[in-house]
Amino acid sequence: MKSAFRPAEFLPVRRLLDFLHRHEPRGQALSHLKSGIGAIVAMTLVGALAALTGLPMLLAPFGATAVLLFGQAESTLAQPANVFGGYLLAAAISVAVLAVLPNAWWVATIAVGLSIATMLALRVTHPPAGAVPLVAFSTHMPAETLFVVVVVGAACLVAVAMIHHRLPPRITYPRRPPDPA
Repeated sequence: MKSAFRPAEFLPVRRLLDFLHRHEPRGQALSHLKSGIGAIVAMTLVGALAALTGLPMLLAPFGATAVLLFGQAESTLAQPANVFGGYLLAAAISVAVLAVLPNAWWVATIAVGLSIATMLALRVTHPPAGAVPLVAFSTHMPAETLFVVVVVGAACLVAVAMIHHRLPPRITYPRRPPDPA
């Protein structure tokens, strides 16, 4: 007797279901609301600084950083060393690559790859910082402006996150290193 066809056992359907499976645990509505409000406050601060200084502070990577800082604050990728380290490395690599190679689209791809490899090697991986070379190459932002924007923007976001996570429901941010004892 033939067994009944089960779509979940059919390989392409099973693969599709693997892609659709959500791996994040369910959270609490209050925590989600708090995360959204924290991101609003932090990005408003960055936007206000942009308006006051005339600097292009509202970079797309900062929005992605806000997701990590306010939605996944316990992640290693959201820790201050990663945020500052990732942004500074990506900015430095962008400036260096732009100085030695022609200003062509493919040069930005090299800077992205070098930024990722360097962040991983130095253990300061911050995924949003991987977009800094694309920002640098597409905007032709001067080196000093790029450094000021990434440092001040990162500082604003991390500072707000540090204050924000002290409010209930509390999260320890930044994470503390494990006790050696």
